[in-house]
Amino acid sequence: MKNIKIFLIVTISVFFGFFSALSFSQIQIKPIKFDDKKVVEDQSNFISEIITRVKKDYVDEKTDRQLSEAAASGILSSLDPHSSYMNEDALKEVRVQTKGEFGGVGIEITTEMSVVKVISAIEGTPAARAGVKSGDYITKVNGQNVIGLVIEEVVKKLRGKPGSGVKITILRKGEKAPIELSLIRQIIKVKAVRSAKFKDVAYIKINTFSEQASIGLEVELKKLKAQIGEKNLKGLVLDLRNNPGGLLDQAIQVSDVFLAKDKLIVSIKGRSNESKEYRDESDEKLIPNLPIVILINEGSASASEIVAGALQDHGRAVIMGLKSFGKGSVQTVIPLEKNRGALRLTTSLYYTPSGKSIQAHGIEPNIEVTNAKIEKQDKSDRDSEADLKGHIEVQLQQAIEESKKEQLGDDNLDVYGQDYQLARALDLVRGVGIYKAQAK
Repeated sequence: MKNIKIFLIVTISVFFGFFSALSFSQIQIKPIKFDDKKVVEDQSNFISEIITRVKKDYVDEKTDRQLSEAAASGILSSLDPHSSYMNEDALKEVRVQTKGEFGGVGIEITTEMSVVKVISAIEGTPAARAGVKSGDYITKVNGQNVIGLVIEEVVKKLRGKPGSGVKITILRKGEKAPIELSLIRQIIKVKAVRSAKFKDVAYIKINTFSEQASIGLEVELKKLKAQIGEKNLKGLVLDLRNNPGGLLDQAIQVSDVFLAKDKLIVSIKGRSNESKEYRDESDEKLIPNLPIVILINEGSASASEIVAGALQDHGRAVIMGLKSFGKGSVQTVIPLEKNRGALRLTTSLYYTPSGKSIQAHGIEPNIEVTNAKIEKQDKSDRDSEADLKGHIEVQLQQAIEESKKEQLGDDNLDVYGQDYQLARALDLVRGVGIYKAQAK
């Protein structure tokens, strides 16, 4: 390498596997410096010798471009699960995904020990409907082994014409045999934010931190405030379960909605250990002083962990659910010259306001709640004194049942039977509201 090449460094974005979100603005020029030109030249000759030998003697003919791209993929994929080489097609695909719409089956993936691991299945997609779960390992696509392949190659196999079928083989903890699932591909349109009214509690679910996330959050929250009534609103449940992340700037803007001005949201530290801090730019306006509960699970990653970590460290929200995925590294996209694609390189780690690294550790919930289902006990099972008509316990039980019926009718969802984690979050928001009211 006699000439020093100049690479274009694209704005830092938070990644979560192949289905990633990038920001392609604020392009800067950053030259690469080599400490020892002789060492670099020797290593370059070493790689060239291998490529020449493969091109000459390998059983199947390979082009120079194929071998060069394979060499780049090998170097980057050996570094960590999130660094990789992207050819032009892959780079275009990533750009499309920042818009929140793409084709496929709706699986957010990463790699672990050369095996593709599911971060989450996007709600409402073929993968979610087929029962793909966070933590599943994909070993085969259409009967072909995909262990050891880079994520982009696996995605190519999963992608296809909408309406066509694809079969995947997965390994799941607790299952003795592999699970085979048949999926029908479709155009995946991810609505970043959806909302619901649970009587006096607002519920916002952010599915992905695409470009629409922060705007969608504010629109839906304002709508719920109008429906419930500002004086009647008890608080908010922010659902980040199975949210694999997305754009860093969206995580910052979402956090900004709930924190006071100048509060630290996240800091990023790279190889030089220099820290770049992102702080709240405006005071909280939408629901100041009202309790917030954030739901997370093992499918919550990257940008989701930034938001949960920021609000947890500043005491603005109670985190409930299960420990998050632990995707706390930042990837920089470096486009190469002459339309040769780009490098996706891990360049730094991000830290919560208290200084905790999320990478491989995740966010620990304040209150751990596993998902469960509450089933109503048959009254015929009772054989105690409480069965006596007029007993105080019978009266209390009747009051509780009537209260639940009233809540469920108003919420229009049997949340206590369908989503135990959400039910507990709603109870906590209301409980905190009652406590604050009594403390005044």
